[in-house]
Amino acid sequence: MRYEPPLQDIQFILHEVLKAPACLQSMPTFAEVDADLMRQVLDEAGKFVGEVIAPLNGTGDEVGCQFANGQVTTPPGFKTAYRAFWQAGWPALACAVEDGGQGLPGVLEAVLYEMLSAANHGWTMAPGLLHGAYECVKHHASDELKARYLGKIAAGEWLATMCLTEPQAGSDLGLVRTKAQPQADGSCRLSGTKIFISGGEHDLTDNIVHLVLARLPDAPPGPKGLSLFLSPKFLPDGARNPVHCERIEEKMGLHGSATCVMRFDEATGWIVGEPGRGLNAMFVMMNAARLHVGLQGIGLLEAAWQKAEAYAKERRQMRAPGRGTSAAEADLIIEHPAVRRILDTQRAWIDGGRVLAYKTALELDVIKHHPNSERKAEAERWCSLVTPVLKAAWTAQAFNGVSDCLQVFGGHGYVREWGIEQIVRDSRVAMIYEGTNEIQAIDLLVRKVLPDGGAGLTALLQQLSDDLVCSEVADKAFQTQVTVLCDLTRQLVAASALDRQLPYWVADDYLHAVAMTLLAWAWSQIRPAVPADAQGPDAARWLLPAAALQLWILPGFAMRVQIVADRLP
Repeated sequence: MRYEPPLQDIQFILHEVLKAPACLQSMPTFAEVDADLMRQVLDEAGKFVGEVIAPLNGTGDEVGCQFANGQVTTPPGFKTAYRAFWQAGWPALACAVEDGGQGLPGVLEAVLYEMLSAANHGWTMAPGLLHGAYECVKHHASDELKARYLGKIAAGEWLATMCLTEPQAGSDLGLVRTKAQPQADGSCRLSGTKIFISGGEHDLTDNIVHLVLARLPDAPPGPKGLSLFLSPKFLPDGARNPVHCERIEEKMGLHGSATCVMRFDEATGWIVGEPGRGLNAMFVMMNAARLHVGLQGIGLLEAAWQKAEAYAKERRQMRAPGRGTSAAEADLIIEHPAVRRILDTQRAWIDGGRVLAYKTALELDVIKHHPNSERKAEAERWCSLVTPVLKAAWTAQAFNGVSDCLQVFGGHGYVREWGIEQIVRDSRVAMIYEGTNEIQAIDLLVRKVLPDGGAGLTALLQQLSDDLVCSEVADKAFQTQVTVLCDLTRQLVAASALDRQLPYWVADDYLHAVAMTLLAWAWSQIRPAVPADAQGPDAARWLLPAAALQLWILPGFAMRVQIVADRLP
């Protein structure tokens, strides 16, 4: 089966759980964005994703991108689909009207990219960095560069890359060696090799805008010596810039996306932002990308769940325990507790993840547009603390949960016919993208929690707890989790002052403890939004994953806390 955008579930989370229209209309910029407009945009987005992008997923994996003589050819149908995508205005959804965009909320763009990733992760890698590149150029580039490139990037007419990694410089960008030599005309000549560059070369657009980290002469070593440069595939006069694709990687998955080794051979580029502050300028791209990678995890898990559930409703094997006797020789496997447990558990992660991801996207809109400074500060705290959790925990669950969904198929899942094995392969890289999950955990604990003594996270959790009207045992359990996690945080702050290595040992388990606490909160928001008179399948749709959360996910919280506690002196 092919992925179908779950618009009913998405709209329920946005409108009934998060009350997104009211949140958006509290900002003058979005005063006219009501529920009907949001539904209309997402209905059209779902139609485009389901009818145009999803059908290309299998071919994209089987044929893949082809490399010859420095050029990359994308799989059949990809170029036509991308042209339809940008001409329909989808890349410009959340870009400013003055830049040629539609000026709509970023949360709508976030939902769009969740659906795109679920439908065709390989194809979606091409436009995946557009909005980050747009924000980077808009806020840091010169007026001349903005006049030349911003509109093309906003529209998606030209795609963009993020050129950070080098053979010797992966997570440690301080080791970057690419050089930038200033020229008399104000440009620079860029020389060096970049690896793992998604979409570094392709046939989807007439030009490609590369954003490149490099070092000016006499720049200090380490990350403080890095500057950011814009270097296009084709220069303004139409000449080919000496930016060469040397090869594309043979990857485990994502065959529909070209991962390139790029050589800058004294290529012309122009500085973006201030010298020595390249990481500050590029962080705009990286922060937006982390949310989108978390959404990739949610989308891919949804796509796998859809396949597994459909298969479980068709496949008959053995008699399900407690089903009594019937004329059938075997029951549908969805009646078997082992299969039901897999499906309900993944559903709990997907639904709760949507609440957290969509709220994060809404908070990003608040940061950009809300008139109240205190409300903006709250939003900044949420995004700072929750974004690394979303990226790490939900990409990890995507890979592990998709593998569980493959298990529903038995041996059939291991062969290509059903398409579930592709999602397993495609999902694995999300745990590496935009800072590995280990780095996200270190970012959360070492850079976000410890510096203020845990005050920010404690305040966030306490606010969530205080705002909750405890109407169920599950809600009281969440408040207990908050108490335990805040106490653990205080102990970690004290112990880390005496042992600098300690937080690095426990960061991953700490992040997952935070993730399960946030997941419990998300479900405390979902349950009251389910109509009290819901019956049959409508009630089971939300009650079964809510039960799975309590039975099979949240017990892991105590395990993660104990692992951290055992490292304390």
